[in-house]
Amino acid sequence: MTKEADKGSGTLSCQHDKVPDPLSAFGDKTVPDPILSSATLYVVATPIGNLGDLSPRAVEVLASVDAILAEDTRHTRGLLSYAGLHTPLERFDDVTTAEKTPQVIARLTSGETLALVSDAGMPAISDPGAPLVAACRDAGVEVVVIPGPSAAVAALAASGLPTHAYYFAGFPPRKPGKRAKLLDTLEPLGATLVFYESPQRVAKFAAELATRFPQRTGALARELTKLHEEVVRLPLPELAANLAARPSIKGECVLLVSPAIKA
Repeated sequence: MTKEADKGSGTLSCQHDKVPDPLSAFGDKTVPDPILSSATLYVVATPIGNLGDLSPRAVEVLASVDAILAEDTRHTRGLLSYAGLHTPLERFDDVTTAEKTPQVIARLTSGETLALVSDAGMPAISDPGAPLVAACRDAGVEVVVIPGPSAAVAALAASGLPTHAYYFAGFPPRKPGKRAKLLDTLEPLGATLVFYESPQRVAKFAAELATRFPQRTGALARELTKLHEEVVRLPLPELAANLAARPSIKGECVLLVSPAIKA
């Protein structure tokens, strides 16, 4: 990450000095990206709520590929409509991944250019697209990432918890025994823990975390970038009580826990 240039550190005193373009470090912004490479999988991030977060580069790629592999074609069709695009959509989710991955690899190696998107955020991160990316790497197929929104990183940045190190655990296991084993593994880590959880289960999971880590701080990031965005940061027992007292919880949820306390 580059640092911003000093602001207010002086004024231009010479008439012939040329004011530097603050975006010059990012290349010539008037020149569009080159024509997409054939036989390439483009992994394209999409908004996690606010459609305005769809990047111009993402729009260009989605408009140019032969087809888009989407976790939910109905959801992605709405995004394409927003951007004025009509690229063909194909279902590619956790049900179809195993069956379709060899077919997609064959299409890519024959020269097609495809995009992979998830319902929201960065594909292949706690997402059924991950095995396809791995298969492309194994097959020598080029993979290009078009970065963008990520609920995990956005929640971490907004939480106020330490960011020097973090561990993204995705969705915790549904079975209590497996969840307990996961927390046993994560307990000593000197890193902020980041979980995804459904709104129906987040209060219960927060209570488990509060029992396991009563001295730590927790945060709930909910509905990020949307109208009812909420970030709550409290000691874990207080956060668990806060969530338990709510009649219902709606929206996408990210639950975070501060790092292990050093003895």
